[in-house]
Amino acid sequence: MFSVEEIAERISKREERVKRVCISMVTRRRSVDDTVEVAKKIRSKTDTPISLLISPTVLREEDFPRLKAAGADKIGIAIDAATPDLFDEHRGKGVGGPHRWEKYWNCFETALKYFGKDNVGSHFVVGLGETEKQMIESIQKIKNMGGETHLFAFFPEENSRLTTHPRPELSVYRRVQLARYLIDNQHSDLDKMRFDDSGRITDFGIDITPHLNSGEPFQTSGCVGTDGTVACNRPYANERPSEEPRNFPFSPTSEEIATIRLELKNYS
Repeated sequence: MFSVEEIAERISKREERVKRVCISMVTRRRSVDDTVEVAKKIRSKTDTPISLLISPTVLREEDFPRLKAAGADKIGIAIDAATPDLFDEHRGKGVGGPHRWEKYWNCFETALKYFGKDNVGSHFVVGLGETEKQMIESIQKIKNMGGETHLFAFFPEENSRLTTHPRPELSVYRRVQLARYLIDNQHSDLDKMRFDDSGRITDFGIDITPHLNSGEPFQTSGCVGTDGTVACNRPYANERPSEEPRNFPFSPTSEEIATIRLELKNYS
């Protein structure tokens, strides 16, 4: 175990490698004060950007100025589920949890008020039971509000409540990844996209070839560092390291892009 002071000191000596610090809150009211204290200690030693993955359930509006004053410049909110019913099932009453869909979205709006456009991000998990269209609708809603979206693919943890829940097919995840990229980068939007009766995306609204060839839509998305590139290093939250990455932590090779083409299905 290392003290916050020691961690901050080590970061200050490795600023060329550590592009961003992410502090994650737990769902306890006390965690607000703890998060402020940790952020202040890190900021006292280094100018490395700080992101906060917050817990809306325990936050009040007056907390946001404190979080910003402590040194944070970006906020992350793990909404996870794409629909109110799925959120309630997996994070609210369905599991005896305290979290509420409306509270999370209201908190997202409040975070934007204090941190500004493009400085608040949402996390969504693909594969909890939503359709592709439902997930893309939530992604578009976040974009319209002024936020960004970052994706995970559901992975069944052993001995968890969802141990037997199926993983999303790679083709599903690849299509949602591509749609998210196009929406967040304003290349296309929900109104231009087309879906079949099952909610599966059939048309992205533009020629996807240059974006597919770049490989960028399939890389890890997240908060950027001072150099403007994604600083988040959480690629392996979706699969075992022996498997093909759902979120590539590097630029996919031409061979990997060829595989992605096959995974997308019906697109070239």
